[in-house]
Amino acid sequence: MTWSSILIQLLNGLAGAASLFLVSAGLSLIFGVTRIVNFAHGSLYMLGLYGAYTLIETFGRTPLGFWSGVALAALLVGLAGALIEVAILRRIYRAPELFQLLATFAVVLVIKDIALFAWGPEDLVGPRAPGLRTPVEIFDKRIPLYDLVLIGIGPLVLGILWLLLTRTRWGTLVRAATQDREMVAALGVDQARLFTSVFFAGSVLAGLGGALQIPREPANLELDLSVIADAFVVTVVGGLGSIPGAFLAAIMIGVAKAFCIGIGTVQWFGVEIAFSKLTLVVEFLIMGLVLIIRPYGLLGRPPAQQRHSGEPAPPLVPPGWKVAAVWLVPLLLLPAAGDRYLVVLATDIACFALFAASLHLIMGPAGMVSFGHAAYFGIGAYAAGLLFKRAGLPMEAALALAPLAAGFAALIYGWFCVRLSGVYLAMLTLAFAQISWSIAFQWDSFTGGSNGIVGVWPAAWLASKTAYFYLALAVAAGGIALLWRVLFSPFGATLRAGRDSPLRLEAIGVELRRYQWAAFVLVGALAGAAGALFAFSKGSLSPSVISIALSTDALIMVLLGGVDTLTGPLAGAALFTWLRDEVARRTEFWRAVMGLVILAIVLIFPQGLVGGVKALVARWRRARA
Repeated sequence: MTWSSILIQLLNGLAGAASLFLVSAGLSLIFGVTRIVNFAHGSLYMLGLYGAYTLIETFGRTPLGFWSGVALAALLVGLAGALIEVAILRRIYRAPELFQLLATFAVVLVIKDIALFAWGPEDLVGPRAPGLRTPVEIFDKRIPLYDLVLIGIGPLVLGILWLLLTRTRWGTLVRAATQDREMVAALGVDQARLFTSVFFAGSVLAGLGGALQIPREPANLELDLSVIADAFVVTVVGGLGSIPGAFLAAIMIGVAKAFCIGIGTVQWFGVEIAFSKLTLVVEFLIMGLVLIIRPYGLLGRPPAQQRHSGEPAPPLVPPGWKVAAVWLVPLLLLPAAGDRYLVVLATDIACFALFAASLHLIMGPAGMVSFGHAAYFGIGAYAAGLLFKRAGLPMEAALALAPLAAGFAALIYGWFCVRLSGVYLAMLTLAFAQISWSIAFQWDSFTGGSNGIVGVWPAAWLASKTAYFYLALAVAAGGIALLWRVLFSPFGATLRAGRDSPLRLEAIGVELRRYQWAAFVLVGALAGAAGALFAFSKGSLSPSVISIALSTDALIMVLLGGVDTLTGPLAGAALFTWLRDEVARRTEFWRAVMGLVILAIVLIFPQGLVGGVKALVARWRRARA
């Protein structure tokens, strides 16, 4: 590359980093004060784009109309964020943090269908900024003048935030709440008003970041999850709660992505390296490297110890034969109904029940949240498909070997992950999952790329849907029984002790990381088994089996049922799989229905569906006594 090309790519990267910084700064501000991982932040960015498009078309494509539309869109998104905080999140601040995350994801589903209803499914291409359409020539290279304006907006917003946080009373309260919000409440500060104002400010930043992108990218319904993934990466790389860290990380990632696009394919010692293919995963590579070297991000600090850890998790009760009978007997009798659809749906439920149960072991008893559990599900599915199609192994052998491939991946990924905790651990699991997805998506000659693998059919003796259902049910039941057996062994007791009192465990000489690493391998292998079953049940597979969306589905299944119960993940998997399939067949706006159902469950049963039902039964028994 010439020096002029390097400069142009640097400017392109800085322009992309400006919008990424705005979104990430809002996310970091909200998390620093409220400790909520706001999944809906990407949806607010999307609303900023849609709102700017509509307002600019209304006000006219003049300089005044354009900038008025951008500013007003950001303010309206800020009001929407404040409304979400007041109407939903304020009611569940005392609920476990994971259920707050589930509530924000339900908001994502609702907002997506609101956007679908208001603007339709087609991409909306916005106007160019009036007066900034002429490109600027730099070293015989052209760059849009609007990009140069964006480069200036990033530092300008950073300066304004610095003044607000260091020179105003509101900023002092925000910084104090970031360090110790319990002490701020003890001093008489109105936390409700402070949280609402922080949500408003963070939402304005997200809306502004989206609105400013209207000349550079179309408004579409897929922006929410793609942007929130990038924003999470920037926030974690910079350090949770650090605005300057988010600015530095946004520049690093924006410039790295621009250079990957600009470099293209190069020859290195006779080996052809396609840097352009790294564009989809370069930010996750950067995040993984930073977290391995600096576990709390570039400018982050270790999280402050909470004064009140909340109520301890209720003790888990070993399942008896009655529990097994309640779940297995109806499933065994299901094919007698003669409904092919129910058999196929029950097969999916069996696969996802094993998937959710494997995630539950590390989320609940082990206390390690994973945002990338679909990596093992997808690796198991791809291993089964490749062994069957490429290696020519029979279905039985492919099904048996697939969990070993997923377990081996968990062995490698887990070695890095167990060195972190909290959100940093969750984000590193997301990074490994996204790297796995990128390999499956772009390795066309081996994995089939975006087309995936087709023709992955069961053996002749399992050709009928009923026979394959019984196989899936047997494997899932055996895997879940193994997980429960491990959970109530000394190994499982050590994991629970590490979750509740890691310092005490360390004091008596137990190396907790070894147990957590082994747990990663176990659940990875069983998630791989679920993925292999799923691949043969569908007859094909695609990169979606490793996507962020599937990892999120697994989180929803566990949290819906209840993370503090054994049967909660099974109930969550059954309810979520059935409800999504049933609602999607009946209405175009099935996401909004799903989101409202999830919100209702979170608000009524903050401890999950199974946990909430148990609490109601116990309360009824006490009242009757």
